[in-house]
Amino acid sequence: MKTAVVTDSTSYIPKHVRETLDIHMIPLSVVIKGETYREEIDITMKDFYDEVRNGDKLPTTTQPPIGEFEKLFTELAKEFDAIISVHLSSGISGTYQGAVAAGDTIAGAKVYAYDSELSCMAQGFYAIKAATMAKEGKEPSEILAELDEMKKHMRAYFMVDDLAHLQRGGRLTSAQAIIGSLLSIKPLLHFQDKVIVPFEKIRSRKKALKRIVDLLDEDVKKGKSLQATIIHGNRLDEAVQWKAELTKQYPHVEFSISYFGPVIGTHLGEGSMGLCWTIK
Repeated sequence: MKTAVVTDSTSYIPKHVRETLDIHMIPLSVVIKGETYREEIDITMKDFYDEVRNGDKLPTTTQPPIGEFEKLFTELAKEFDAIISVHLSSGISGTYQGAVAAGDTIAGAKVYAYDSELSCMAQGFYAIKAATMAKEGKEPSEILAELDEMKKHMRAYFMVDDLAHLQRGGRLTSAQAIIGSLLSIKPLLHFQDKVIVPFEKIRSRKKALKRIVDLLDEDVKKGKSLQATIIHGNRLDEAVQWKAELTKQYPHVEFSISYFGPVIGTHLGEGSMGLCWTIK
């Protein structure tokens, strides 16, 4: 059985990796000053953060039209028997539901929509694993079982740098933003039941990052073979330095660097940092 793998742009898998593994990508979009940009296609991460920094209004985000899924799935069904479509959490976007609905209309291939229950390169880990196994000729049931096993070990924590950004986006009251700013609070967030919720409130950026490392350390000590990625909101230099420190501290963990692109960056803001990890 031939299986195709699809994901959406919020997995932020590098283009050369998608091309090597034949991962097909459906873009989400951001709307800035009335103009719609497909992330990973029409706008770069840097250009996005420049626009937000210089603008007086936050962008909005839109999920892919169901017709985009139907078009891609129909084309893939000419060559493949099955399609595994991995998407950002159904708790923060309707993208997954769009894939499910489109899959029900397609003849010639069975579509398996997979809810990553989170986003960014943590979601990308699932798509990369699925595509690797598909190239090995594994059945969809085997691939989905492996993704479920990865999900048991998946951890992802994000530090938001700018409370005012969350407040502008309607995810924090003005009073909370003012108090948090005065106290230099750096909210540590994670996904729980498919939505982003506070994990802990920490007093400084340095302490927030250290807390994330402490959480990684707990899993490293369990002896599992782990892969991890540092995710940054337009802070590449900081991410590179952090990767060097973590690689030295945990030489048996496979570290990479990713980023918060326009869609997720709209909600978290510039300067955000995260770390996610799971089994290899």
